Amino acid sequence: MTAPQIYVIFPGTAREALRFYADVFGGELSLFSYQEFNRDDGPADAIAHGVLSGAVAVAGADAAAGQASVRSEGLMLSLLGTSEPAVLHRWFDILSDGGRVVDPLGVKSWGAADGQVIDRYGLHWLIGYELAP
Repeated sequence: MTAPQIYVIFPGTAREALRFYADVFGGELSLFSYQEFNRDDGPADAIAHGVLSGAVAVAGADAAAGQASVRSEGLMLSLLGTSEPAVLHRWFDILSDGGRVVDPLGVKSWGAADGQVIDRYGLHWLIGYELAP
């Protein structure tokens, strides 16, 4: 079964945001402009479609004229157990830069480690891992 992939409509910041996620998570980033897609419903250099493939996959585009951009409530992107603890801590720290820590990444009363951060582009991440026995 294929897992859903997040596709974010950004308010004119898709190039910057997707490059940021590529810096955080690594992987291969492909960006295509409105001009390359022969679109005239936004600036020629706006991103019509961008894809980050790798350990964490994110795709997105810049909002077209009149299109709403990302607003998130009651939704988190979970990276629970997706990598080694040191990597998850690094990702959390980088996502926190310019964002807002909702709950610091640390050991919780139920015996696992997790935390939440809303990054500078408004995406809410849940990051954590099980502790070694």
